[in-house]
Amino acid sequence: MQIYLILLLAALATFAIGAFKFDLPIGVAMAISAAVATLLAGEGIPIRHFVEGAFGYFDMALIIATAMIFMKSIQASGLMDTLANIIIQGLSEKPILLILGVMFLIMFPGMISGSSTAAVLTSGALVAPVLINIGVPLNKTAAIIAMGGIYGMIAPPINIPVMIIGGGIDMPYVGFELPLLLISVPLAIVISLGISYKYIARLNFQEVKEKLPDSYYQEYGLKIFLPLFLMLFLLIGEQSLPEFFPQIGLPLTFFLSSLIAPLTGKTFNIVKKGKEAIQDSQEILGILMGVGMFIQVITLIGVRGYIVNMAITLPGMLFFLGIAISMPLFGAFSAYGSAAVLGVPFILALIGVDEIVTGSALSLFAGLGDLMPPTALAGIFAAQVVGQKDYFKVLRHCYIPALITIIWGLVVILNADFFASLLAPPLGTIYLIAGIIVFSLVVVGGLKIIHRGKEQEKKAA
Repeated sequence: MQIYLILLLAALATFAIGAFKFDLPIGVAMAISAAVATLLAGEGIPIRHFVEGAFGYFDMALIIATAMIFMKSIQASGLMDTLANIIIQGLSEKPILLILGVMFLIMFPGMISGSSTAAVLTSGALVAPVLINIGVPLNKTAAIIAMGGIYGMIAPPINIPVMIIGGGIDMPYVGFELPLLLISVPLAIVISLGISYKYIARLNFQEVKEKLPDSYYQEYGLKIFLPLFLMLFLLIGEQSLPEFFPQIGLPLTFFLSSLIAPLTGKTFNIVKKGKEAIQDSQEILGILMGVGMFIQVITLIGVRGYIVNMAITLPGMLFFLGIAISMPLFGAFSAYGSAAVLGVPFILALIGVDEIVTGSALSLFAGLGDLMPPTALAGIFAAQVVGQKDYFKVLRHCYIPALITIIWGLVVILNADFFASLLAPPLGTIYLIAGIIVFSLVVVGGLKIIHRGKEQEKKAA
Protein backbone atom coordinates (compact mmCIF):
# COMPACT_ATOMS: atom_id res chain seq x y z
CA MET A 1 0.00 0.00 0.00
CA GLN A 2 2.92 2.34 0.68
CA ILE A 3 4.03 2.22 -2.96
CA TYR A 4 0.61 3.45 -4.09
CA LEU A 5 0.84 6.41 -1.72
CA ILE A 6 4.31 7.25 -3.07
CA LEU A 7 3.02 7.07 -6.66
CA LEU A 8 0.04 9.29 -5.82
CA LEU A 9 2.18 11.89 -4.04
CA ALA A 10 4.71 11.88 -6.89
CA ALA A 11 1.95 12.45 -9.44
CA LEU A 12 0.39 15.28 -7.41
CA ALA A 13 3.78 16.92 -6.81
CA THR A 14 4.58 16.76 -10.53
CA PHE A 15 1.22 18.31 -11.33
CA ALA A 16 1.68 21.11 -8.77
CA ILE A 17 5.18 21.94 -10.04
CA GLY A 18 4.06 21.97 -13.65
CA ALA A 19 0.91 24.03 -13.07
CA PHE A 20 2.17 26.53 -10.49
CA LYS A 21 5.93 26.72 -10.98
CA PHE A 22 6.07 26.56 -14.78
CA ASP A 23 2.53 27.86 -15.49
CA LEU A 24 1.69 24.93 -17.74
CA PRO A 25 -1.95 24.51 -18.79
CA ILE A 26 -3.83 22.36 -16.27
CA GLY A 27 -4.50 19.64 -18.85
CA VAL A 28 -0.85 19.42 -19.89
CA ALA A 29 0.29 19.33 -16.25
CA MET A 30 -2.11 16.44 -15.54
CA ALA A 31 -0.86 14.51 -18.59
CA ILE A 32 2.78 14.96 -17.49
CA SER A 33 1.94 13.86 -13.93
CA ALA A 34 0.26 10.76 -15.36
CA ALA A 35 3.40 9.97 -17.39
CA VAL A 36 5.60 10.35 -14.29
CA ALA A 37 3.31 7.96 -12.38
CA THR A 38 3.52 5.26 -15.07
CA LEU A 39 7.31 5.58 -15.31
CA LEU A 40 7.72 5.22 -11.53
CA ALA A 41 5.34 2.25 -11.57
CA GLY A 42 7.45 0.50 -14.22
CA GLU A 43 4.79 0.73 -16.94
CA GLY A 44 6.79 2.98 -19.26
CA ILE A 45 4.63 5.30 -21.37
CA PRO A 46 1.52 3.25 -22.26
CA ILE A 47 0.32 5.19 -25.30
CA ARG A 48 -2.89 3.19 -25.63
CA HIS A 49 -4.03 4.17 -22.15
CA PHE A 50 -3.16 7.82 -22.72
CA VAL A 51 -5.21 7.88 -25.92
CA GLU A 52 -8.13 6.04 -24.32
CA GLY A 53 -8.02 8.38 -21.35
CA ALA A 54 -7.90 11.50 -23.53
CA PHE A 55 -11.11 10.39 -25.26
CA GLY A 56 -12.75 9.12 -22.08
CA TYR A 57 -14.78 12.31 -21.70
CA PHE A 58 -15.34 12.96 -25.39
CA ASP A 59 -19.12 13.17 -24.97
CA MET A 60 -18.68 15.87 -22.31
CA ALA A 61 -16.26 17.73 -24.58
CA LEU A 62 -18.96 17.81 -27.28
CA ILE A 63 -21.48 19.18 -24.78
CA ILE A 64 -19.11 21.92 -23.60
CA ALA A 65 -18.09 22.92 -27.14
CA THR A 66 -21.67 23.21 -28.40
CA ALA A 67 -22.80 24.96 -25.19
CA MET A 68 -20.07 27.58 -25.66
CA ILE A 69 -21.20 28.08 -29.28
CA PHE A 70 -24.73 28.65 -27.96
CA MET A 71 -23.47 31.20 -25.40
CA LYS A 72 -21.48 33.08 -28.04
CA SER A 73 -24.48 33.07 -30.36
CA ILE A 74 -26.97 34.53 -27.88
CA GLN A 75 -24.40 37.13 -26.84
CA ALA A 76 -23.85 38.16 -30.46
CA SER A 77 -27.60 38.25 -31.21
CA GLY A 78 -28.21 40.62 -28.29
CA LEU A 79 -30.25 38.13 -26.25
CA MET A 80 -27.99 38.24 -23.17
CA ASP A 81 -28.02 42.05 -23.07
CA THR A 82 -31.79 42.08 -23.56
CA LEU A 83 -32.33 39.59 -20.72
CA ALA A 84 -30.16 41.66 -18.37
CA ASN A 85 -31.97 44.88 -19.31
CA ILE A 86 -35.46 43.40 -18.87
CA ILE A 87 -34.73 41.71 -15.55
CA ILE A 88 -33.02 44.74 -14.01
CA GLN A 89 -35.56 47.30 -15.26
CA GLY A 90 -38.54 45.09 -14.41
CA LEU A 91 -37.37 44.46 -10.85
CA SER A 92 -35.82 47.86 -10.13
CA GLU A 93 -38.59 48.82 -7.67
CA LYS A 94 -38.30 45.50 -5.80
CA PRO A 95 -34.68 45.32 -4.65
CA ILE A 96 -34.89 41.85 -3.11
CA LEU A 97 -36.32 40.36 -6.30
CA LEU A 98 -33.74 42.35 -8.24
CA ILE A 99 -30.92 40.65 -6.33
CA LEU A 100 -32.43 37.22 -7.07
CA GLY A 101 -32.81 38.16 -10.75
CA VAL A 102 -29.20 39.33 -10.86
CA MET A 103 -28.07 36.06 -9.26
CA PHE A 104 -29.94 34.08 -11.92
CA LEU A 105 -28.23 36.17 -14.62
CA ILE A 106 -24.83 35.43 -13.09
CA MET A 107 -25.59 31.71 -12.93
CA PHE A 108 -27.06 31.36 -16.43
CA PRO A 109 -23.82 31.06 -18.49
CA GLY A 110 -22.47 28.57 -15.95
CA MET A 111 -25.66 26.52 -16.23
CA ILE A 112 -25.21 26.35 -19.99
CA SER A 113 -21.44 25.89 -20.21
CA GLY A 114 -20.66 24.04 -16.96
CA SER A 115 -17.93 26.59 -16.19
CA SER A 116 -17.84 29.08 -13.31
CA THR A 117 -15.28 31.12 -15.24
CA ALA A 118 -17.69 31.56 -18.17
CA ALA A 119 -20.37 32.85 -15.79
CA VAL A 120 -18.05 35.27 -14.01
CA LEU A 121 -16.55 36.75 -17.17
CA THR A 122 -19.82 37.13 -19.13
CA SER A 123 -22.92 37.87 -17.05
CA GLY A 124 -20.78 38.67 -13.99
CA ALA A 125 -19.26 41.57 -15.88
CA LEU A 126 -22.77 42.66 -17.00
CA VAL A 127 -24.26 42.87 -13.51
CA ALA A 128 -21.25 44.15 -11.53
CA PRO A 129 -22.13 47.85 -12.12
CA VAL A 130 -25.72 47.16 -11.01
CA LEU A 131 -24.65 45.63 -7.69
CA ILE A 132 -22.11 48.38 -7.07
CA ASN A 133 -24.68 51.12 -7.77
CA ILE A 134 -27.16 49.46 -5.43
CA GLY A 135 -24.55 50.09 -2.76
CA VAL A 136 -22.98 46.64 -2.42
CA PRO A 137 -19.26 47.16 -1.67
CA LEU A 138 -16.74 46.25 -4.34
CA ASN A 139 -15.38 43.11 -2.67
CA LYS A 140 -18.82 41.81 -1.71
CA THR A 141 -20.02 42.39 -5.28
CA ALA A 142 -17.15 40.21 -6.47
CA ALA A 143 -18.02 37.59 -3.82
CA ILE A 144 -21.63 37.42 -5.06
CA ILE A 145 -20.37 37.01 -8.64
CA ALA A 146 -17.88 34.31 -7.64
CA MET A 147 -20.45 32.30 -5.67
CA GLY A 148 -23.02 32.76 -8.44
CA GLY A 149 -20.54 31.41 -10.95
CA ILE A 150 -19.97 28.29 -8.82
CA TYR A 151 -23.69 27.70 -8.25
CA GLY A 152 -24.29 28.15 -11.99
CA MET A 153 -21.60 25.58 -12.68
CA ILE A 154 -23.46 23.12 -10.40
CA ALA A 155 -27.02 23.90 -11.57
CA PRO A 156 -28.60 22.03 -14.50
CA PRO A 157 -28.65 21.43 -17.41
CA ILE A 158 -24.82 21.13 -17.62
CA ASN A 159 -22.81 19.96 -14.61
CA ILE A 160 -19.41 18.69 -15.71
CA PRO A 161 -18.19 17.40 -12.28
CA VAL A 162 -21.24 15.17 -11.92
CA MET A 163 -20.78 13.96 -15.51
CA ILE A 164 -17.21 12.99 -14.64
CA ILE A 165 -18.33 11.22 -11.45
CA GLY A 166 -21.07 9.41 -13.38
CA GLY A 167 -18.61 8.43 -16.10
CA GLY A 168 -16.38 6.82 -13.47
CA ILE A 169 -19.13 4.43 -12.35
CA ASP A 170 -20.99 4.05 -15.69
CA MET A 171 -23.93 6.15 -14.47
CA PRO A 172 -25.65 8.03 -17.33
CA TYR A 173 -26.32 11.75 -17.02
CA VAL A 174 -30.07 11.28 -16.69
CA GLY A 175 -32.41 12.41 -13.92
CA PHE A 176 -30.05 14.96 -12.35
CA GLU A 177 -32.13 18.07 -13.05
CA LEU A 178 -34.18 18.19 -9.84
CA PRO A 179 -31.38 17.11 -7.46
CA LEU A 180 -29.05 19.74 -8.97
CA LEU A 181 -31.73 22.42 -8.56
CA LEU A 182 -32.17 21.30 -4.95
CA ILE A 183 -28.42 21.58 -4.41
CA SER A 184 -27.88 24.97 -6.05
CA VAL A 185 -31.00 27.17 -5.93
CA PRO A 186 -31.52 27.44 -2.11
CA LEU A 187 -27.82 28.30 -1.73
CA ALA A 188 -28.01 30.93 -4.47
CA ILE A 189 -30.99 32.55 -2.71
CA VAL A 190 -29.45 32.53 0.77
CA ILE A 191 -25.96 33.66 -0.24
CA SER A 192 -27.00 36.44 -2.64
CA LEU A 193 -29.45 37.94 -0.15
CA GLY A 194 -27.21 37.27 2.85
CA ILE A 195 -24.33 39.26 1.36
CA SER A 196 -26.38 42.12 -0.09
CA TYR A 197 -29.43 42.63 2.15
CA LYS A 198 -27.81 45.49 4.10
CA TYR A 199 -27.45 47.52 0.93
CA ILE A 200 -30.48 46.75 -1.23
CA ALA A 201 -32.65 49.50 0.28
CA ARG A 202 -30.29 52.12 -1.16
CA LEU A 203 -31.09 51.42 -4.81
CA ASN A 204 -30.67 54.46 -7.05
CA PHE A 205 -32.16 53.27 -10.30
CA GLN A 206 -31.18 56.42 -12.18
CA GLU A 207 -27.51 55.58 -11.66
CA VAL A 208 -28.10 51.94 -12.53
CA LYS A 209 -29.99 52.89 -15.70
CA GLU A 210 -26.99 54.74 -17.08
CA LYS A 211 -24.95 51.52 -17.07
CA LEU A 212 -27.64 49.08 -18.23
CA PRO A 213 -26.85 47.00 -21.32
CA ASP A 214 -29.00 47.81 -24.36
CA SER A 215 -32.26 45.97 -24.91
CA TYR A 216 -33.11 44.79 -28.44
CA TYR A 217 -36.66 43.76 -27.60
CA GLN A 218 -38.23 46.82 -29.23
CA GLU A 219 -36.33 46.15 -32.43
CA TYR A 220 -36.83 42.39 -32.73
CA GLY A 221 -39.71 41.59 -30.37
CA LEU A 222 -40.24 38.08 -28.98
CA LYS A 223 -38.28 36.67 -31.91
CA ILE A 224 -35.01 37.46 -30.10
CA PHE A 225 -35.89 34.89 -27.41
CA LEU A 226 -36.42 32.01 -29.87
CA PRO A 227 -32.95 30.37 -29.34
CA LEU A 228 -33.61 30.19 -25.59
CA PHE A 229 -37.19 28.98 -26.09
CA LEU A 230 -36.04 26.29 -28.53
CA MET A 231 -33.33 25.08 -26.14
CA LEU A 232 -35.77 24.87 -23.22
CA PHE A 233 -38.42 23.23 -25.43
CA LEU A 234 -36.03 20.49 -26.55
CA LEU A 235 -34.54 19.95 -23.09
CA ILE A 236 -37.88 19.78 -21.26
CA GLY A 237 -39.61 17.80 -24.01
CA GLU A 238 -36.87 15.18 -24.14
CA GLN A 239 -37.00 14.68 -20.38
CA SER A 240 -40.77 15.00 -19.77
CA LEU A 241 -42.26 13.45 -22.93
CA PRO A 242 -39.72 10.91 -24.21
CA GLU A 243 -42.43 9.03 -26.12
CA PHE A 244 -43.05 12.09 -28.34
CA PHE A 245 -39.58 13.63 -28.49
CA PRO A 246 -36.52 12.06 -30.14
CA GLN A 247 -33.51 11.66 -27.83
CA ILE A 248 -31.23 14.02 -29.74
CA GLY A 249 -28.87 14.71 -26.82
CA LEU A 250 -27.44 17.93 -25.41
CA PRO A 251 -24.83 18.66 -28.13
CA LEU A 252 -27.43 18.69 -30.92
CA THR A 253 -29.87 20.64 -28.74
CA PHE A 254 -27.33 23.43 -28.22
CA PHE A 255 -26.20 23.34 -31.84
CA LEU A 256 -29.72 23.64 -33.28
CA SER A 257 -30.54 26.47 -30.86
CA SER A 258 -27.36 28.27 -31.95
CA LEU A 259 -28.17 27.98 -35.66
CA ILE A 260 -31.34 30.07 -35.40
CA ALA A 261 -29.71 32.86 -33.31
CA PRO A 262 -28.51 34.92 -36.36
CA LEU A 263 -32.11 34.95 -37.65
CA THR A 264 -33.68 36.21 -34.44
CA GLY A 265 -31.64 39.28 -33.44
CA LYS A 266 -28.52 41.10 -34.53
CA THR A 267 -26.97 39.39 -37.52
CA PHE A 268 -23.53 37.84 -37.15
CA ASN A 269 -21.31 35.21 -38.73
CA ILE A 270 -22.18 31.94 -36.98
CA VAL A 271 -19.03 30.22 -38.29
CA LYS A 272 -16.81 32.97 -36.87
CA LYS A 273 -18.58 32.86 -33.51
CA GLY A 274 -18.28 29.08 -33.52
CA LYS A 275 -14.52 29.35 -33.97
CA GLU A 276 -14.32 31.88 -31.12
CA ALA A 277 -16.35 29.57 -28.88
CA ILE A 278 -14.06 26.61 -29.57
CA GLN A 279 -11.00 28.78 -28.85
CA ASP A 280 -12.54 29.98 -25.57
CA SER A 281 -13.35 26.41 -24.52
CA GLN A 282 -9.93 24.97 -25.37
CA GLU A 283 -8.70 25.27 -21.78
CA ILE A 284 -11.69 23.37 -20.39
CA LEU A 285 -11.44 20.74 -23.13
CA GLY A 286 -7.72 20.36 -22.42
CA ILE A 287 -8.44 19.87 -18.72
CA LEU A 288 -10.95 17.13 -19.55
CA MET A 289 -8.40 15.33 -21.72
CA GLY A 290 -5.75 15.63 -18.99
CA VAL A 291 -8.18 14.41 -16.34
CA GLY A 292 -9.11 11.45 -18.55
CA MET A 293 -5.44 10.48 -18.99
CA PHE A 294 -4.79 10.84 -15.26
CA ILE A 295 -7.78 8.68 -14.27
CA GLN A 296 -6.91 6.00 -16.85
CA VAL A 297 -3.32 5.84 -15.62
CA ILE A 298 -3.99 5.75 -11.88
CA THR A 299 -6.46 2.95 -12.56
CA LEU A 300 -3.80 1.06 -14.51
CA ILE A 301 -1.15 1.31 -11.77
CA GLY A 302 -3.55 0.59 -8.88
CA VAL A 303 -3.59 4.03 -7.24
CA ARG A 304 -7.29 4.51 -7.87
CA GLY A 305 -8.06 1.30 -6.00
CA TYR A 306 -5.86 2.53 -3.14
CA ILE A 307 -7.84 5.79 -2.95
CA VAL A 308 -11.14 3.87 -3.01
CA ASN A 309 -9.92 1.61 -0.23
CA MET A 310 -8.87 4.60 1.90
CA ALA A 311 -12.24 6.28 1.33
CA ILE A 312 -14.23 3.19 2.26
CA THR A 313 -12.25 2.50 5.43
CA LEU A 314 -12.58 6.00 6.95
CA PRO A 315 -14.64 5.49 10.12
CA GLY A 316 -18.02 7.09 10.74
CA MET A 317 -18.24 10.87 10.48
CA LEU A 318 -14.57 11.08 9.50
CA PHE A 319 -15.64 9.79 6.10
CA PHE A 320 -18.01 12.73 5.58
CA LEU A 321 -15.47 15.15 7.04
CA GLY A 322 -12.97 13.76 4.53
CA ILE A 323 -15.39 14.56 1.70
CA ALA A 324 -15.99 18.10 2.97
CA ILE A 325 -12.29 18.89 3.28
CA SER A 326 -10.50 16.92 0.58
CA MET A 327 -12.70 17.60 -2.44
CA PRO A 328 -12.64 21.43 -2.22
CA LEU A 329 -8.90 21.40 -1.43
CA PHE A 330 -8.09 19.13 -4.36
CA GLY A 331 -10.32 21.37 -6.45
CA ALA A 332 -7.64 24.03 -6.13
CA PHE A 333 -5.81 22.01 -8.79
CA SER A 334 -8.96 21.43 -10.84
CA ALA A 335 -12.64 21.08 -9.91
CA TYR A 336 -12.92 18.48 -12.66
CA GLY A 337 -9.85 16.67 -11.35
CA SER A 338 -11.36 16.63 -7.87
CA ALA A 339 -14.53 15.06 -9.25
CA ALA A 340 -12.53 12.40 -11.07
CA VAL A 341 -9.85 11.56 -8.50
CA LEU A 342 -11.93 11.85 -5.31
CA GLY A 343 -15.57 12.06 -6.38
CA VAL A 344 -15.60 8.63 -8.01
CA PRO A 345 -14.10 6.80 -4.97
CA PHE A 346 -16.40 8.64 -2.59
CA ILE A 347 -19.54 7.75 -4.55
CA LEU A 348 -18.36 4.12 -4.72
CA ALA A 349 -17.97 4.18 -0.94
CA LEU A 350 -21.57 5.47 -0.70
CA ILE A 351 -23.05 2.65 -2.77
CA GLY A 352 -26.39 1.75 -1.21
CA VAL A 353 -27.78 5.29 -1.06
CA ASP A 354 -29.25 7.17 -4.02
CA GLU A 355 -26.38 7.72 -6.46
CA ILE A 356 -27.99 10.63 -8.32
CA VAL A 357 -28.55 12.77 -5.23
CA THR A 358 -25.16 11.75 -3.80
CA GLY A 359 -23.35 12.52 -7.04
CA SER A 360 -25.06 15.92 -7.21
CA ALA A 361 -23.88 16.78 -3.69
CA LEU A 362 -20.32 15.59 -4.40
CA SER A 363 -20.20 17.86 -7.46
CA LEU A 364 -20.97 20.78 -5.15
CA PHE A 365 -17.85 20.03 -3.07
CA ALA A 366 -15.75 19.74 -6.23
CA GLY A 367 -17.09 23.08 -7.51
CA LEU A 368 -15.92 24.84 -4.35
CA GLY A 369 -12.38 24.15 -5.55
CA ASP A 370 -12.77 27.26 -7.74
CA LEU A 371 -12.47 29.29 -4.52
CA MET A 372 -9.32 27.58 -3.25
CA PRO A 373 -5.97 29.42 -3.63
CA PRO A 374 -3.65 29.52 -5.43
CA THR A 375 -5.77 28.96 -8.55
CA ALA A 376 -9.16 30.17 -7.17
CA LEU A 377 -10.47 30.78 -10.68
CA ALA A 378 -13.87 32.12 -9.63
CA GLY A 379 -12.35 34.46 -7.04
CA ILE A 380 -9.56 35.74 -9.28
CA PHE A 381 -11.81 36.51 -12.25
CA ALA A 382 -14.53 38.03 -10.06
CA ALA A 383 -11.90 40.34 -8.57
CA GLN A 384 -10.80 41.32 -12.08
CA VAL A 385 -14.38 42.08 -13.11
CA VAL A 386 -14.80 44.67 -10.34
CA GLY A 387 -11.26 46.03 -10.60
CA GLN A 388 -9.90 44.57 -7.35
CA LYS A 389 -6.21 43.68 -7.69
CA ASP A 390 -5.94 41.64 -4.48
CA TYR A 391 -8.28 38.67 -4.93
CA PHE A 392 -7.75 37.56 -1.30
CA LYS A 393 -9.91 40.54 -0.27
CA VAL A 394 -12.69 38.95 -2.33
CA LEU A 395 -12.10 35.42 -1.04
CA ARG A 396 -12.42 36.70 2.54
CA HIS A 397 -16.13 37.30 1.84
CA CYS A 398 -16.52 33.87 0.21
CA TYR A 399 -15.43 31.63 3.08
CA ILE A 400 -18.64 31.85 5.15
CA PRO A 401 -20.75 31.19 2.03
CA ALA A 402 -18.41 28.27 1.26
CA LEU A 403 -18.91 26.88 4.79
CA ILE A 404 -22.70 27.17 4.40
CA THR A 405 -22.36 25.39 1.06
CA ILE A 406 -20.38 22.54 2.65
CA ILE A 407 -22.95 22.13 5.43
CA TRP A 408 -25.81 22.01 2.93
CA GLY A 409 -23.91 19.47 0.83
CA LEU A 410 -23.40 17.24 3.87
CA VAL A 411 -27.08 17.53 4.83
CA VAL A 412 -28.07 16.37 1.35
CA ILE A 413 -25.60 13.44 1.36
CA LEU A 414 -26.67 12.29 4.82
CA ASN A 415 -30.33 12.37 3.75
CA ALA A 416 -29.88 11.32 0.12
CA ASP A 417 -32.60 8.67 0.11
CA PHE A 418 -35.12 11.05 1.69
CA PHE A 419 -34.45 13.75 -0.93
CA ALA A 420 -34.58 11.13 -3.68
CA SER A 421 -38.05 10.03 -2.56
CA LEU A 422 -39.14 13.66 -2.27
CA LEU A 423 -38.02 14.42 -5.83
CA ALA A 424 -39.38 11.23 -7.37
CA PRO A 425 -41.61 11.77 -10.41
CA PRO A 426 -44.30 12.72 -11.12
CA LEU A 427 -44.71 14.97 -8.07
CA GLY A 428 -41.01 15.75 -7.58
CA THR A 429 -41.06 18.88 -9.75
CA ILE A 430 -44.13 20.26 -7.96
CA TYR A 431 -42.61 19.57 -4.53
CA LEU A 432 -39.31 21.20 -5.48
CA ILE A 433 -40.87 24.34 -6.98
CA ALA A 434 -43.26 24.72 -4.03
CA GLY A 435 -40.41 24.16 -1.58
CA ILE A 436 -38.19 26.76 -3.26
CA ILE A 437 -41.04 29.32 -3.27
CA VAL A 438 -41.79 28.75 0.42
CA PHE A 439 -38.07 28.78 1.25
CA SER A 440 -37.64 32.06 -0.65
CA LEU A 441 -40.57 33.68 1.14
CA VAL A 442 -39.20 32.63 4.52
CA VAL A 443 -35.73 33.99 3.70
CA VAL A 444 -37.07 37.27 2.30
CA GLY A 445 -39.48 37.69 5.22
CA GLY A 446 -36.72 37.03 7.74
CA LEU A 447 -34.40 39.56 6.11
CA LYS A 448 -37.16 42.18 6.07
CA ILE A 449 -37.79 41.65 9.80
CA ILE A 450 -34.07 41.97 10.56
CA HIS A 451 -33.77 45.05 8.38
CA ARG A 452 -36.86 46.68 9.95
CA GLY A 453 -35.50 45.99 13.43
CA LYS A 454 -32.19 47.66 12.59
CA GLU A 455 -33.97 50.69 11.13
CA GLN A 456 -36.03 51.04 14.31
CA GLU A 457 -32.86 50.82 16.43
CA LYS A 458 -31.29 53.60 14.37
CA LYS A 459 -34.39 55.81 14.79
CA ALA A 460 -34.51 55.14 18.52
CA ALA A 461 -30.81 56.05 18.84
